[in-house]
Amino acid sequence: MSEMSGQWPSELRLKEQGRLLRVAFESGDAYDLTAEYLRVMSPSAEVQGHSPEERVTVGGKRLCAIIGVEQVGTYAVRLTFDDLHSTGIFTWDYLYELGSRHDEKWAFYEAELQAKRLSRDIAGDA
Repeated sequence: MSEMSGQWPSELRLKEQGRLLRVAFESGDAYDLTAEYLRVMSPSAEVQGHSPEERVTVGGKRLCAIIGVEQVGTYAVRLTFDDLHSTGIFTWDYLYELGSRHDEKWAFYEAELQAKRLSRDIAGDA
């Protein structure tokens, strides 16, 4: 998934009533990732599809929150959002990628919204 393999978390904590997930890594890197960002970038097939062409742009998640964090083995967590989406498995490497490439990925998402005439405030596809 990324060339940043081997990232290992030292902290995973919900903040701001589940609207923010703090992820710190043993490398010293740390990121505060919004629930909205995590929801719209979910690694689930429901959002990502099975190819880049199948990716679904999810709108209307500006105010979403994470209501559950469940460890999956030793390599990932399953996040449950307040819209009950819970099919994405967020590996440590993927969380690191989401943090380290946040600006690039967020700009891509905002461009998708604009191109599809969707809003962060009004629900879109998935």
